[in-house]
Amino acid sequence: MAQLHIYLCCGGGLSSGFLAQKARAAAKKSKIDVTVEAKSESEVTQYLQKMDILCIGPHYEFRLKAFQELAEPYQIPVIVIPEEIYSMLDGKALLELVLQELKIEKD
Repeated sequence: MAQLHIYLCCGGGLSSGFLAQKARAAAKKSKIDVTVEAKSESEVTQYLQKMDILCIGPHYEFRLKAFQELAEPYQIPVIVIPEEIYSMLDGKALLELVLQELKIEKD
């Protein structure tokens, strides 16, 4: 499996930064080659070409369609991070959700 590029988005990138850190640790433990970065909403468009998937915070669910429209030309899926994953900073669950969404089997 080629390296995966996962981007998380919340308002300022702070809370998603903690979740990204946990997801990186889970990926390392599972020996999955992944880059997980947290960006603010204003930065998302700068990184669309590098993403394999965009995960937005649950508080941005109302903006899902707008994010999907931004990502559509790049054929990037956009998902809302479930509240239970986001609030618990469950990096392992986030990683599993992303792999499931992208239909990637863990080795």
